[in-house]
Amino acid sequence: MDTQDKRMTIDRRRLLQAGFGGLGAWLAGRWLATPEASAAEAKPRADACIVLWMNGGPSHVDTFDPKPGTKEAGPFRAIKTSAKGVSICEHLPRVAAEAHRLAILRGMTSREGSHERARQLGHTGHIPNPTVDHPALGAWVSARRGDPKAELPAFVSLGGPSAGGGFFGRAHGPFVVREPGRPPEDMAYGPGVSATRFDRRRAALAMLEDSFEKETRSAAVTERRAVFAQAVRMMRSPAAAAFDVSSEPAAVREAYGDTAFGRGCLAARRLVEAGVPFVEVSLDGWDTHEDNFERTKRLMGVLDPAMSALIRDLAERRKLDRTLVVWMGEFGRTPRLNGRGGRDHHPAAWSAVLAGGGIRGGLALGATDAQGEKVVERPVAVADLFATITSAMGLDPLETVPSPGGRPITLTDGGQVVREIVL
Repeated sequence: MDTQDKRMTIDRRRLLQAGFGGLGAWLAGRWLATPEASAAEAKPRADACIVLWMNGGPSHVDTFDPKPGTKEAGPFRAIKTSAKGVSICEHLPRVAAEAHRLAILRGMTSREGSHERARQLGHTGHIPNPTVDHPALGAWVSARRGDPKAELPAFVSLGGPSAGGGFFGRAHGPFVVREPGRPPEDMAYGPGVSATRFDRRRAALAMLEDSFEKETRSAAVTERRAVFAQAVRMMRSPAAAAFDVSSEPAAVREAYGDTAFGRGCLAARRLVEAGVPFVEVSLDGWDTHEDNFERTKRLMGVLDPAMSALIRDLAERRKLDRTLVVWMGEFGRTPRLNGRGGRDHHPAAWSAVLAGGGIRGGLALGATDAQGEKVVERPVAVADLFATITSAMGLDPLETVPSPGGRPITLTDGGQVVREIVL
């Protein structure tokens, strides 16, 4: 072998070594990078996320995927919206006026047809597994985007329990407010307790906890202390006023609707403005196994002013571009009516809606068949929806962390970002 051949062989060897070394470094970076590094590398388009959770599973064919003229469509008409070529139910006229800001996903699909499992999937992005306590999406946001010293919780649930912190612990679980729009309960000191006396009691409690921690080495002490410290900061913070909507002008409160859900949506707007990165607002009652049309019409009467006012309000305040709004439930409902005039559980085809936070508005992506029974165009799994949400929030959808049992758990269950709706 002459000198030139030897040089070429060495160069090829070095190139291969560098190539495999680079691949190894990339893989190591993927698995060993800190959460802070992953979050820093992503470029968030949204500072906050508001999830409007439709508890019970809303009928897609009666809301955002109408099927006029079909046998099971019922009495509801479809109306045009501000988005060209997109129609939705007549009982959502104010939302229709905001449709140029909405991305409607009509191809949502899953296999989970029981409420408990579907709710878990819809809150965590993972199929329920008895061996892993998956954190809710809000818990991931709290763990990765929350400020440990913030005066308000990073994950707030208004009107419903949501899902918990999972293996991240209770410190990242939701702060639940059962009556949206009002200040949380027990925000003041007890009768006869001053700030000074309260602090003395805290010091005494800390001494007892120190002793208990030394004896038991329980991690629960650290977790409880974090939750307690958060509660004290909130009690003493002027920012806690964000929960109370009574200071808003009457016209603003009327625009959202005089309902618990309407007040919850208004409080959600106030909370994200105060720096809370994740808020969920629940509207219960969508499990319409009987009297579907009357019940769904009533629910849309609550949803329509609240959802439209929230989106419009955020846009007018120039906050919508940095706030991702998501409308969803655990599944859809059967196009075919049952014997009680109701619709049953239907995970095979349903709808979700997104707005703001880097989402392209004015479109409906995907399609179901003529009856709304099957997805026939651009199916989107729950994991894909989660990948889209987390990516908008500046999180890595493929971030992997070990569960307490040492099992590697990803933020999303192999989901892919729905690129068609991302700006």
